[in-house]
Amino acid sequence: MFAIRLTGALDPAFTWAVPVGGALPPGEVGAEAEALVAATPEITGTGRVLVLPRPLRLPARVLLAGIGDGDEPDWRAAGAALVRAVADDEELQVHIPAGTTPAALRGLAEGLWLGGYRYREAPRAPRSAAVQLVVQDLSGYAESLTQARATAVATWLARDLTNTPASVKNPAWLAGQIVAEAATRPGLTVTVRSGDELSRFGGLLAVGGGSVSPPRFVELSWAPEGASTHVVLVGKGITFDTGGISIKPRDGMKLMKKDMGGAAAVLAATLAVADLGLPIRVTTLAPLAENAVSGSAFRPGDVITHYDGSTSENTNSDAEGRIVLADALAYASAELRPDLVLNLATLTGANAVALGKRTAALYSPDAELAAALTEAGAAAGERMWRLPLAGEYAENLRSDIADRVSAPLGPGSVMAALFLRDFFPGTRWAHLDMSAPSWAEADDLDLTKGATGWGTRTLIRYLSALHGG
Repeated sequence: MFAIRLTGALDPAFTWAVPVGGALPPGEVGAEAEALVAATPEITGTGRVLVLPRPLRLPARVLLAGIGDGDEPDWRAAGAALVRAVADDEELQVHIPAGTTPAALRGLAEGLWLGGYRYREAPRAPRSAAVQLVVQDLSGYAESLTQARATAVATWLARDLTNTPASVKNPAWLAGQIVAEAATRPGLTVTVRSGDELSRFGGLLAVGGGSVSPPRFVELSWAPEGASTHVVLVGKGITFDTGGISIKPRDGMKLMKKDMGGAAAVLAATLAVADLGLPIRVTTLAPLAENAVSGSAFRPGDVITHYDGSTSENTNSDAEGRIVLADALAYASAELRPDLVLNLATLTGANAVALGKRTAALYSPDAELAAALTEAGAAAGERMWRLPLAGEYAENLRSDIADRVSAPLGPGSVMAALFLRDFFPGTRWAHLDMSAPSWAEADDLDLTKGATGWGTRTLIRYLSALHGG
């Protein structure tokens, strides 16, 4: 990951970047930039970059970046646009006008890092040259840069894990990656359950039973001394989803390496909590399995016994995510006594039908919690929309042979949320169905083509705000 540093003086040996909307640098460069902006007023739009070439002079190029209304998302978009406008080895200095808020600088730094991401096994490596942010007060923005870096490191990791091909990324491999990452951060502990240790996790065993790669259950814990609030994060970790016996068509299956995006987000966010030293207890649960087709795969019509002893009639083996999440939620309720539970999952295609490609569906019986998550997502650049846990649909969950059916008729995303709601009786619970925004078909502002790491940034913002940080 390339470095971003704070410095106190512009250096003409670097390429300069200037946000349009703030004060321009003094002297000849500022005058030239002002004239170009006046001639090209559309440059003020969010995420636009205009190049001012200066042949035989220093700096040789000045990049003018539009910041729109100048709020944090606009600065984030400007950072992403700037990093895409420079060569990988080009040294860049960004002029930060006096009066720029720490939030704006955080947005800019996040945009630079997130826009500069490339999957590590891609032919081109991430940019190697450092970026410098030129500010008048070096101390006033240090915390913003620290927060931005922790967020970017976590998001890069979530993207890396999700982009990794399923030929590499089986449950054991993914669990091993988290064990290795946690080992570099004091205060984190990891428990990885497998084999006979999973005897009570009937949903996880059923979904993973058709694969030659057995399931794992990862529990990652951060418990600083004196922490009074205990948050449990749960993420769906299906390392590849064929749909099982209810097999997907080819077009529906080709991106199913991303079906562990929820687990990647919650695990990466927890690592960031440790990096930031947040004084809050976080326990993160990731049920990991591969949903494969074989003679040992679970079948429609099977009855599954979950961790809490309740049963589900499987009516669609391609609705496997809720089945593994049910075990994790039941485990959290029985064993962990959390103050609140948040679960993230690439759960339903209905999410995309209802809300499009950039918005997750949010479900919670707690209006205050839903509002706080929505606010955190807006600040982080991850949009969500609260949908109703409509009680009148609960009747659709009725089964003749079990406590419930797994995939009833009705509005798909809502029915999945109602199914999960059964496994955590407390009201301080929220479910984010983030299948659609977990993947980008092309570079788009702070997103790069491929896995987005959606949810990582929202969780970091929410958990930071929870303790007043």
